[in-house]
Amino acid sequence: MAGLDDILKQLPIDDIASKLGVDRSTAQAAVLEGGQTILAGLQKETESPEGKAALSRALNKHAGPKQVSSIADIDTEDGRGILRHVFGGEQDTVASRLGAASSTGGGIDFGKLLPMLAPIIMNYVANRKNAGGSAASDDDGPDLGDVLGGLLGGGSGKGIDLGSIGDMLGGLFGKK
Repeated sequence: MAGLDDILKQLPIDDIASKLGVDRSTAQAAVLEGGQTILAGLQKETESPEGKAALSRALNKHAGPKQVSSIADIDTEDGRGILRHVFGGEQDTVASRLGAASSTGGGIDFGKLLPMLAPIIMNYVANRKNAGGSAASDDDGPDLGDVLGGLLGGGSGKGIDLGSIGDMLGGLFGKK
């Protein structure tokens, strides 16, 4: 099944669990919740033509094969930059709210986790989008909103409610 489960398989979950100080299953649940949040933020970007064009350009920079065998392979600075763009500089607020709404029972530092996830998610989305067309044009391949919607709907169903994520992001950007 395509979606967050595919992304989860690409991650060094044991490394992430160790970095966050939690067990493997808690780390997996947190990755799914964090991934849903990032994907929802990316999907929100596609609501305006300017946001969609900017996201397409950013995805082109993140396309191609990436091997992640440990946390050391993840560019968390790039992840922080992605989050700043996606969440309009409110990434700390998003991480805090996500931690409060998390089904993991708290204790997850989403401020550490989200920068680890963002570059991997961008790479995965870029490769999914470009699978149907060329990376050279924003118009080739499947619609970006459809790709993101499919990924959001293609997870295991675990994690926080997508409506909660939408409300959280909508509230953050002054919309509901």
